Amino acid sequence: MFTPRFDYVTCASPAGLHRMAYTEWGDPDNDRVLICVHGLTRHGRDFDELAQRLAGEFRVVCPDVVGRGRSDWLTTPTLYSVPQYVADMVTLIARLRPASLSWVGTSMGGLIGLSLAGVANWARMSSVMQPRVGGLPPDAQIRFDSMVLNDVGPRLDPLALGRIGQYVGQTGEFNSLDEAIRSVRQTAAPFGPMTDEQWERFTRRTYVERDGKWVKHYDLNLALPLAAQAAEVYSTGEQMLWNAYDSLDCPVLIVRGETSDLLSTATASEMLRRNPRARLVTVPLVGHAPTLMDAAQLDPVVGFLLEREPTHP
Repeated sequence: MFTPRFDYVTCASPAGLHRMAYTEWGDPDNDRVLICVHGLTRHGRDFDELAQRLAGEFRVVCPDVVGRGRSDWLTTPTLYSVPQYVADMVTLIARLRPASLSWVGTSMGGLIGLSLAGVANWARMSSVMQPRVGGLPPDAQIRFDSMVLNDVGPRLDPLALGRIGQYVGQTGEFNSLDEAIRSVRQTAAPFGPMTDEQWERFTRRTYVERDGKWVKHYDLNLALPLAAQAAEVYSTGEQMLWNAYDSLDCPVLIVRGETSDLLSTATASEMLRRNPRARLVTVPLVGHAPTLMDAAQLDPVVGFLLEREPTHP
């Protein structure tokens, strides 16, 4: 069993400095790095099970994206956006100095990974990042040795985005852990079947105890920029994400929940067609998004990441 370490990196935004926390597993001197980034309302401890399986081969780093988990909350909610997250990840990668870099991204974490692959495009998209993202030159690229996209792709279903946006800003407060578990079992049913022990673990990664109450671990203001997004922004973002995806020159594993409403079968098929280095794994009886908590979900991801040596010097 590997023991996690906890640290943070100081990042910059137009509103000032903030700390992004991360959990780290494995040899801190290992320059073969795997970064695992969570979904919209999750945090880095979602990858504990994956990290335990891979920490013998990788230095596994699981950040809490700003506004979540142990990271700071931003004073300007409009900055909760992919360009800011990309800049923060560039700062983290600069600290880690990997000789080889692999990426596992669940939902939002996958979008951040794709955006890093096309970081110059995202820098041009947002004046927040002009003229440079995290100190990189405008034509810079971050190269990956492998990438896992967990239930996400360049095209996102707008109805699913609306569903997600509805619950992000809801308060949700419980007097006990048992109450929180019962609620999570209902609201997170699309995540698929889990054991009682897994539901408790999942709930503890959703809620934290503060002043005798169980409350969400993240800043509820995450909902504000989602509500303000216009249709043309999504359209522009999709085009950039497809460009970034098409430019990936590493093996890609697409993990899709069988009943996912965010990543459609049509989009997954198009991703396979457009990138010959991509392969698809479908997780039965699971919607958005596979939790990567049990062996059936972990095995294909672990096998994919371990089956090759680094491709870039």
